[in-house]
Amino acid sequence: MKDFNPADNIQDLQYFGEFGGVNPSISDSSTYTFLSAKTMFDTFEGNAEGCYLYSRHSSPSNLYLGQALAAMEGTEAANVAASGMGAITPVLLQICAAGDHIVSSRTIYGGTYAFMKNFMPKLQIKTSFVDITKLDVVEAAITPTTKILYCETVSNPLLEVADIAGLAKIAKKHNIKLVVDNTFSPLSVAPAKMGADVVIHSLTKYINGSSDTVAGVTCGTQEFIDSLRNVNDGASMLLGPTMDSLRSASVLKNLRTLHIRMKQHSYNALYLAERFEKDGLKTVYPGLKSHPSHELYKGMINPEYGFGGMMTIDVGTLEKANELMELMQQRNLGYLAVSLGFYKTLFSAPGTSTSSEIPLDEQKEMGLTDGLIRFSIGLDNDAERTYTMMKACMVELGILAK
Repeated sequence: MKDFNPADNIQDLQYFGEFGGVNPSISDSSTYTFLSAKTMFDTFEGNAEGCYLYSRHSSPSNLYLGQALAAMEGTEAANVAASGMGAITPVLLQICAAGDHIVSSRTIYGGTYAFMKNFMPKLQIKTSFVDITKLDVVEAAITPTTKILYCETVSNPLLEVADIAGLAKIAKKHNIKLVVDNTFSPLSVAPAKMGADVVIHSLTKYINGSSDTVAGVTCGTQEFIDSLRNVNDGASMLLGPTMDSLRSASVLKNLRTLHIRMKQHSYNALYLAERFEKDGLKTVYPGLKSHPSHELYKGMINPEYGFGGMMTIDVGTLEKANELMELMQQRNLGYLAVSLGFYKTLFSAPGTSTSSEIPLDEQKEMGLTDGLIRFSIGLDNDAERTYTMMKACMVELGILAK
């Protein structure tokens, strides 16, 4: 994927404001007027390009952001939503109907897991959760009713790497859709270029980057995005997870600096991961040679943007994990908070937070231990200073020797 630079695609987009502003004007309207009744009818039927009817259908601000994100992922189109789950759930419901089946990675965001495990069976849609890193296991789980193969490029929270090209071959062989959540790896990985049919992001995280907005996006073919927006049976249209125009405009502006931010997130995370692993901590980061999928991921990424900003360390017990996180927050090394992609480092114990929807026995089976801390490494200017301060906290708590 080294010949595809999504940051260039974003940079090449040009939107002028209504009065010549360097940012597009924000459409602060829920409904739009027409000069003729026929144009209103044509717009409702989807036959009047450039006209807007009602902001749940579309708005200029949402379409600008969607175009930019489609360019970033290398897809024909995109549809933005009011949250990451507001992007994920309509995709699953658009493709699947009663009696259908999904094969999903076992290590995914807790909200996605809960929707598949607990909610979709109410609609008679079942999910098999598998080890996504074992292609033979994935293929063996596919049945005649399977419609979707679902994974995260880098899984939350265990940082397992999906072989997207390998999964795409399986999906194509069985005529099912490969849906990839690429939230952890924007710019670094382009799943659509590797054969994914649908690419999803929680825009809340890296793409927006300032932890002030909840948003999501679905990227795919024009045909699929149109189906989501269809006024008669489109899941995104009828479920109504509409993104606010003011938020769309804000995310679009933040998107322009994503390439700079991702480089720094990746640089800092690799620096810290290498140092902590050398200190003897159980450290997981795709950029480490010790990561089981290091070589695979190295071949998937655009090296300019690195291995990403997510890493985990295991300090043995939940008590130690909590003590360490509280101390690091007191020392202003970051915040004890869920989510990721913020300028400040964020840390949490996923077993009791972002993955708490997963039953304890299943957490244990997949290797999600009590002492695991998930880090979203921030944009600190001096990674050595950050490392020194973090290590001092670990030494103080007896996690590391002096």
